[in-house]
Amino acid sequence: MGADATLLLADKNAVEQLLTPAEVTQAVREAFLLHGRREGRVFPVVREKLPTGGVFGIKSGDVPSQGLLGFKAAGFWPRNRDAGGEPHQATILLFDPLTGRPLCVIDGNAITTVRTGAAGGLGLELLARQDSTCLTVFGTGVQARSQLRFALRTLPKLSRVQYVSSKRGADPAFESAFAGLCDIRCAPDANEAVSESDVVITATPGGGPLFDAKAVRAGTHLNCVGADTAGKRELPAGLLERARLVVDDRDQALQLGELQWARETPCVELGNMLLGETEFTRAAGDITVFDMTGLALQDLTVARLIYERASAQGLGTRIGWAW
Repeated sequence: MGADATLLLADKNAVEQLLTPAEVTQAVREAFLLHGRREGRVFPVVREKLPTGGVFGIKSGDVPSQGLLGFKAAGFWPRNRDAGGEPHQATILLFDPLTGRPLCVIDGNAITTVRTGAAGGLGLELLARQDSTCLTVFGTGVQARSQLRFALRTLPKLSRVQYVSSKRGADPAFESAFAGLCDIRCAPDANEAVSESDVVITATPGGGPLFDAKAVRAGTHLNCVGADTAGKRELPAGLLERARLVVDDRDQALQLGELQWARETPCVELGNMLLGETEFTRAAGDITVFDMTGLALQDLTVARLIYERASAQGLGTRIGWAW
């Protein structure tokens, strides 16, 4: 038995062949439901700064009733950009919970990008005004693109998009990626763009507040992605106190997310909303915030989808892994 065991390796190319937005959204929705029912466990997050200038983290968990166990080792290495590489790096491992034997090693970059975008889409579905027409996104990187793609899928009346790049200038490649999908243009003034928007998405490295709190008008929804480590933030002081706050996991948001900066702010978890356990009716003038720190269960349910599809279709590489 042990001598015949194999380990599946699924690289970036294999993963991208097997990811579709609808199926990833379904897997992410399942992760939130499992979390809401407390059928899926989220273990304490490891998130540490490195002497190299990078940040290394581990998110892990399990779903005992489904035999699902694993972790994602991931982080952010900003110096990778100098070599033309991607600063976010992630690898996911799934294990047999009965034996501890590894089942697969999966490139986690593409999974992280799409599952986070799908989570943002669910946040917009539940919290944003469905008549929203104008959106501002902070960031023009991989995650900003994923968030915007899911926003355009989720809110059919969105037609006008403004973006704020890290260099505060135009990003022709970003604009080209959405040509024909919306009217997209660089915002010369961040506060003005926010004040005109129905939806604001923040998808930056989380280096500090991106706009003034007074720029956020009544009725705005904000999806916040960049605060994923202690000390990171994107929102200005005083905004959460004005908002109705939804988080993916309260304890994790207190440790890593925007909630760390306003710890007494009441909040509800998205999984409880999906289960119908938390009544949430949006008034027209409500400011709503979805503080997204990323659940290990999202990585595991999407990784399982990849593992099952790759195994069925003969994608990836199998190597002997005797035990």
